Amino acid sequence: MDKRTPASKRITRRKFTNSIGAAAIGAAIPGFAKAQIAKPRADRQNALDHVVVIMFENRSFDNLLGRLYAPGEVASFDGVIGKELKNPIPPWAEHGADRKFVHYGIASNMNTPHPDPGEEYPHINTDLFGLLDPKNRLMPLAKMVAPYNAPEPSRQPTMDGFVTDYISAFTAEKGRQPTYEEYSQIMAGYTADQMPVTSTLAQGFATFDHWFCEVPSQTFTNRSFFHAASASGFILNAPPASAFPIHNTAETLFERLEAKGLTWRVYCDKPSPASFTGIIHASRLRSRFATNFVTVDDFLEDARNGRLPAYAFIEPNMWHGHNDMHPPVSALLHGLPFDEPSSLLGGEALLAKVYDAIRSSSSSNGSNYLNTFLLVTFDEAGGTYDHVAPPPAPPPDPAAPAGQMGFTFNRSGQRVPAIAISAWIPQRSVVNQEYRHTSLIRTMRERWSLGPPLTARDAIAPDIGPVLSLRRPRPPEDWPEVMPRPVPAFNTALLPPNQPLSVLGKALLGAVLEFEKMLGVKVPAMPKEANLTGAQAIALMRDAGFKLFPGLRGET
Repeated sequence: MDKRTPASKRITRRKFTNSIGAAAIGAAIPGFAKAQIAKPRADRQNALDHVVVIMFENRSFDNLLGRLYAPGEVASFDGVIGKELKNPIPPWAEHGADRKFVHYGIASNMNTPHPDPGEEYPHINTDLFGLLDPKNRLMPLAKMVAPYNAPEPSRQPTMDGFVTDYISAFTAEKGRQPTYEEYSQIMAGYTADQMPVTSTLAQGFATFDHWFCEVPSQTFTNRSFFHAASASGFILNAPPASAFPIHNTAETLFERLEAKGLTWRVYCDKPSPASFTGIIHASRLRSRFATNFVTVDDFLEDARNGRLPAYAFIEPNMWHGHNDMHPPVSALLHGLPFDEPSSLLGGEALLAKVYDAIRSSSSSNGSNYLNTFLLVTFDEAGGTYDHVAPPPAPPPDPAAPAGQMGFTFNRSGQRVPAIAISAWIPQRSVVNQEYRHTSLIRTMRERWSLGPPLTARDAIAPDIGPVLSLRRPRPPEDWPEVMPRPVPAFNTALLPPNQPLSVLGKALLGAVLEFEKMLGVKVPAMPKEANLTGAQAIALMRDAGFKLFPGLRGET
């Protein structure tokens, strides 16, 4: 193993067994001793009987995994070590323009970039092509004009506009231009030591170094493509607020599974009051909100008892105190304590919990470590830097008109981290072939004979199945141990929940309540002059959310 990384500093289960015995292992990981007795049947044909996906938020491949391997450590790895990577500083920058460039470096803390970069379509266009219409410079999204910094059809991505867009977006958000120290953080990523769980699993199993999200824009459209290979022409979360819950009518993987008599569940980490997956596909899945959307605690119990469905999708908490690895978002949301001390550390702790639950699962006639496959990925890069140009992609429906903001869905989004975990995958595997979010749909179609492609996009996506290449499975004692770094307690004093909401905070609350109202929830009217606090706003959102998703209710 790589001596430079935390993966190598930890003993394997085999070494641990040799030193203190299997009894100690059983005490260390609940269910492990039981697994040694039950001995589930090993058959590679069943390796994808239960597929689990945990999808985090808004990180590029370079940002989290770019330093996973140095040149020569593995046969081929497209990372950042040994490369001269930089982005130009625009001449109109008020601070540091004389330096000309920002070179790629290492993040100085676990909360960068702060504030959150622009992640909507016009911002990503600037990131990828270095194009920023003077009319859109320093402007918020609502004031940007067509063609929204889009390139000419023949132009290739140059990956040199991240600094330009971050300065522009920062100024629009904060009302002032950032200093060099503030904007240079967009050209920084994390080391393996800083992200020990993610890096240990990436080195312990398979890493895809050319896995792309499907759309050069933000959360909802990419999450929609993940399960539907389409977003019904939408590329923005909102406006309009009705776009995804009402007008996104694309057929989903969930429905294909049901048609085949197969089970699925969406597990949301508490205290999530609502599921983003449910909201995005509400027009197709509304009747399943009460039955198929539950908590991560339910996932842990299902894994322990061998009751995982054929497909399990895990959402981190993407609400207040989020652990979704998303960059900080609370800079302007006075009174709404959305940010953990670090959503990266919180996300690593959640990932470790999910991984350990699968590793220790032992049912001899249900889900277990031999027939459960775990995919770890991210919905989009969220404006964080990556040096690899995204490839072209076929529109989901070539006959459809241009979608929102004139986008024709003929380009992919950025590279994002993707890690495949299974007893049937060799350690230190790097998959260099191009994969994409719709590869999950393709894989499930192949495994369960779910019918033809949903769209032209999943039709060209490669199957993940061949990555599970071992003839004999790895026993769980040979899987790597993961030890997340401590997650600091959430300090509400940083953003007191009894502080009155800012204008933006009120707008967010109003949007959420209006959103839920469209889905049939009775929500209280909020007077414009209401002087609500963050605690009151959270209570309102939770109450409305639990009416939609009763399975997410519970002690928090």
